[in-house]
Amino acid sequence: MATNQLKTVSLDTMIDKHIGKRGTERREAFEYELKIDLLGQAIKQARQERNLTQEQLGDLVGVQKAQISKIENSVKNARFETILKVFDALGAKVSFNVELNNKKMAY
Repeated sequence: MATNQLKTVSLDTMIDKHIGKRGTERREAFEYELKIDLLGQAIKQARQERNLTQEQLGDLVGVQKAQISKIENSVKNARFETILKVFDALGAKVSFNVELNNKKMAY
């Protein structure tokens, strides 16, 4: 009697297979979109934890509610300066990791 057994594979293996290996244009675009989405989620979560509306956060930052909504919903055209102001208004610490020529540089 034949039994069907499922094979367990890692998420990285599945992404490599269906999106592409690291370094390919499609994979880089996927990774970028994922990071932008996570950034928007982090801002929304921090705002909600501080019991702020999008309008209130916008007032603290000096932008319209619509801009906060766009940032939270991962619209790519948000200015980096505005995102930093949002995190500052939320009292969030921001740190960056930069990799240059395969060397990690922390800022």
